Amino acid sequence: MTHPAGTPVEQLLDGLVHRVEVEVLHLLVSPVHRYFGRPKDGPLPFAEAGGERGTASEDRETADVVAGRGIVGDRFFGKAAHMDAAVTLLAVEALEAVAAQLGVPPLDPLLARRNAVLRGAELEPLRGAAFALDCGDGPVLLAGRRPAAPCAWMDRQLAPGAHAALRGRGGLRCEPLGSGRLRRGPAVLLSPVPLDPARAGDAVLPRGGRRLP
Repeated sequence: MTHPAGTPVEQLLDGLVHRVEVEVLHLLVSPVHRYFGRPKDGPLPFAEAGGERGTASEDRETADVVAGRGIVGDRFFGKAAHMDAAVTLLAVEALEAVAAQLGVPPLDPLLARRNAVLRGAELEPLRGAAFALDCGDGPVLLAGRRPAAPCAWMDRQLAPGAHAALRGRGGLRCEPLGSGRLRRGPAVLLSPVPLDPARAGDAVLPRGGRRLP
């Protein structure tokens, strides 16, 4: 998406002076909030746009973001109460660290239910900052609002103990400040602060930014 020079969005983009090469591994776009109710009852099945329940994949090649609304076709699109969390990000390194900690096989990133799963993205420094993800179609401007805290469903869907192990590394909830397209594959993360890909899987306390041992 292009913006006239001097607009607030353009000014924010000008401040993103740090570039980190990342990879978008998954883009989850789901019209259904599948982790609803009690974990012991299991997730709701995938529902397609027409309302038919089926087994079609929620893992998309592309995802269209609309400023102030969210991801087209997603369960939180246009929901004012969720606008500061309309786009959720997760570093796959967090799941890899959890699997190693619990001594279990690799975890399915889609089961974490974050919109974009990235490799090489340290997310904690982006909390409270505007940043952008450019997947080749131009930068999509986001604002990191608050941590995406893990829920009790993680013990059922990922592995026993995953709920606690994901504490401090459950991802980042973001508000869409600009419009554009995300796509799977190589991308560039544009940040106002330096980022360290080696810390992408670190657990960090939500308050104070202190890293957990």
